Amino acid sequence: MSLDVDLLGSGEERDCICSMCGNKHKCVEREQYYSANITHNLNVMAKEAGIYNHLWRPEEIGVTKARELIEPLRAGLAAMKADPKRFKKFDSPNGWGRYRNFVPWIESYLAACIKFPDANIEVSR
Repeated sequence: MSLDVDLLGSGEERDCICSMCGNKHKCVEREQYYSANITHNLNVMAKEAGIYNHLWRPEEIGVTKARELIEPLRAGLAAMKADPKRFKKFDSPNGWGRYRNFVPWIESYLAACIKFPDANIEVSR
C-alpha cells in the first residue's frame, strides 16, 4: 500500500469522446504541478509528527488547497528534524518506510505547496 499525492490546477470542463464506448462525455483536464508517492508504512511516523491527516486524509480535515498544507508540514518537518531518534524508532523493519526517506519526501512536497499554493490537493491511498 502507498500514498499518492498530486497538486493539480483547476482545469476546464469540455466534451470528450470516450475511447472505450465512443460516447460523448464531460471531462476535466487539469494540469499536474506535482506528483509523489510514498509507502503507507510511514503512517505511524506521520501521526507522531502530527501530519498524518494532512498527508493521508486532507479531505477529512477540510484541506483542499496546497497553501493549507504549508504550515502543518513545516511544523511536522521541524519536529522530525529536531528529534530524529524519536522518529527513527518508527522505521519499518523491512526497510520500506524509513525516516531518511520520509524527511526529503516531505521537504519536496512542502516546496511544491509553496511554489503552487493555489493548487488542488488530490490523494489516493
